[in-house]
Amino acid sequence: MTFEVKVEDDSKDITEHPHDDKPRPYLCTVCDKRFTRKTDLKQHKQTHTGDKLCSCTQCEKRFATQQSLKHHMNVHSSKYKCTECGKCFREKRHLTAHGRIHSVEKPFECTVCCKRFTQSHSLVKHNRIHSGQKPFKCHECDKAFSVSSSLTTHMRVHTGDKPYKCSLCDKSFSQSCHLQTHKRHVHSNRRPYDCRYCGKWFNSSQVLKHHVYTHTGAKPYSCRHCSDCFRQHQHLKAHLLKSHNEGTWFTCNVCEKKFSRSGDLKRHLLRHGDVKPYVCSECPMSFCTEGEM
Repeated sequence: MTFEVKVEDDSKDITEHPHDDKPRPYLCTVCDKRFTRKTDLKQHKQTHTGDKLCSCTQCEKRFATQQSLKHHMNVHSSKYKCTECGKCFREKRHLTAHGRIHSVEKPFECTVCCKRFTQSHSLVKHNRIHSGQKPFKCHECDKAFSVSSSLTTHMRVHTGDKPYKCSLCDKSFSQSCHLQTHKRHVHSNRRPYDCRYCGKWFNSSQVLKHHVYTHTGAKPYSCRHCSDCFRQHQHLKAHLLKSHNEGTWFTCNVCEKKFSRSGDLKRHLLRHGDVKPYVCSECPMSFCTEGEM
């Protein structure tokens, strides 16, 4: 992938930054994102090349720059820790934005559907639902994405790259979050996130978030075609596909059974083969899925 630095001095485009009016003359020729400084553009380019040479010694995450690694280390030092749920963040602004989850403060509102968000960049991504904009395209299969991080992760489908290796077994993963989940579920019983309503403990903040909805009754994911609301985004996606024919079915090439999520299809395909990758640590039994184990 080749790059060129494009400078447009007269540009006032702040599509990705609706909260300020800073001139951003440095343009990425891959995704059209703009930056105020040339050094910021240079660092951003590495999100497209996938070069991440700086590794964290605590969790094996990798970063494109030493500065990014330095900020990440705050997560392990608990410098910016949420007093409500115990989650740690790399920067103070991230902690401030996260705090709005507990205070229900959502200052950024969509002008189309009036949905509100805790962070400005979440509103930017949401607006692409209405515009249908998917500016990040894969040069291998022409699949398009609304956010650059999704494209970076998708590219590993073509390259087969699994840079995140478990230090306790031979398994490797394409995403760091999958490695962390694997370690918690397979190699540890650690559950650091507790519910303030019932005291139940969870091994991920996302699972805790969805659990809290059972206490509050909140259903934040609403269908734009009807009045149905859902606790989880994946349930909304399944509803859109089944009820409004919006989305893509994932079909098994063996028995032609259809699934609304690619992950469900992958788990289903294991049942057509003899592969049972999840082995019990207490006995020799093995299973097709982590849940069964």
